[in-house]
Amino acid sequence: MGTGMGMDMGKDAGMGRGTEMGLDRSIWARGLTRTFADMTAVDGVDLTIDSGRIFGFLGPNGSGKTTMVRMLTTILKPSAGSARVAGFDVSEQQGEVRERVGVALQEVGLDGLMTAREMLVLQARLFRADREQARATAERLLATVGLDNVDPKKRVGQFSGGMRRRLDLALALVNDPLVLFLDEPTTGLDPVSRSAIWDEVRRLNREKGMTIFLTTQYLEEADKLADEVAIIDRGRIVAQGAPEALKRGIGNEVVKFTFASPDAAARAGDVLSRQAPDRRLDGPSLLCYFTTAAGRLPELIRTLDEAGLALEGLTVSEPTLDDVFLQATGHRLSPKQAAGNGANGAAAEVGDAAGVAGAGDSADAAAEASGRRTSKRGRRR
Repeated sequence: MGTGMGMDMGKDAGMGRGTEMGLDRSIWARGLTRTFADMTAVDGVDLTIDSGRIFGFLGPNGSGKTTMVRMLTTILKPSAGSARVAGFDVSEQQGEVRERVGVALQEVGLDGLMTAREMLVLQARLFRADREQARATAERLLATVGLDNVDPKKRVGQFSGGMRRRLDLALALVNDPLVLFLDEPTTGLDPVSRSAIWDEVRRLNREKGMTIFLTTQYLEEADKLADEVAIIDRGRIVAQGAPEALKRGIGNEVVKFTFASPDAAARAGDVLSRQAPDRRLDGPSLLCYFTTAAGRLPELIRTLDEAGLALEGLTVSEPTLDDVFLQATGHRLSPKQAAGNGANGAAAEVGDAAGVAGAGDSADAAAEASGRRTSKRGRRR
C-alpha cells in the first residue's frame, strides 16, 4: 500500500537546492548505482530536481525505474553514488527521508478485507495520529481522491482498479509528504480513471507545492503532466529535459516513409543519407527529421522512385516523446512493448530486492519485489 512519513523537519531543514517556505522538496542524485549478481539495474544516474516540480521518469519494465524509486525512498540501499531527498541523505539519514516522503509503488498491496476508511485510519495511527485525528484524516483524504461517496461498508477487495489506485494514492498522502513518489500510478486503468489520477497529481503540485516523482510507461502521461522528463534505458539516463525542448531538439517535423519490409526501409535510409542526415529506422518505416519538411518532399519522393523503392505510406507530423525515445535508444517505448519486457523486469527486481537482505531473507525479498510489499516507516529522531 502507499506509504508516507511525518513532517517534523529537524535541524537539517532547507539544506537542499530548492526550498519553499523553509521546506526542502528537492531530489538530488550523483552517480547513483544499484547492482546485483552480474547485472547493473541502475548505472551511475545523476539527477537534480528542484522543489515543486513534476518529474516524469520514462522507460520500459526492467529499465531501472522502480529500482531508482526504491533507492530514493530508502527501500533499497545504493551500491554506489549518493542521493538526497528533501535535504537528507538516503543512505545515512533514512529515518529523516521516510518522514518526508509518500510512496505509491507499482503493485497495489491493499488488504481486500478492510474498508477504505479502516485502512486510512490505520495508516494515520501508524504515523502517530490520535484516534480523532486519524478519522478526520481518513475523511479528508477520501474526499481528496473522490472516494467519499463509496459505501463505507464496501471492502477494498470489491473495488475497481481505478478505485484501488486512488486509495493507494490517499494512503501515500496520509502524512502530507513534501515529496511524493508515484510508480506507474495509472498502468492498467481505463481512460476515465487515468484522467482522474492526472487531475489529482496536478492539484497536489499546484496547491501544496509538492514535488512529484512519477515513473510511467505512458508517453502521453509524461507529456501532459511533467515539467521535466528523463528517459532511462538499461539503467542509464539517455535523454533529459522539458518535454517541449526534447521534442524541438529532434526537429520541427517528422516525415515517416513506410515500405513493404524493413529491408526496403533500410535501403531507403541509405538512398536518402545525404538529403536526410537525421533519420531513424523503425521496422518497415524510415523516419526523417527536418526543421521544415514540406519543401523537401517532392525531391525525397523522386529520389526513392528513381531507386525503385515503392512507398506504402507517407505521413508528416510534429515530433512526440516517442520520437525522442526512438532517437535516444533506437527503439520505441509503448505500454504493449514494455509489458513484453515484464518477465525480465520482474527478475531484475527480485534479484535487486534479494541483494538487500541476507540469504535467510531472500524469500521475503522476492515477495516484496513481486508486489507483496512490506511498508518501511521511519521514526522521529
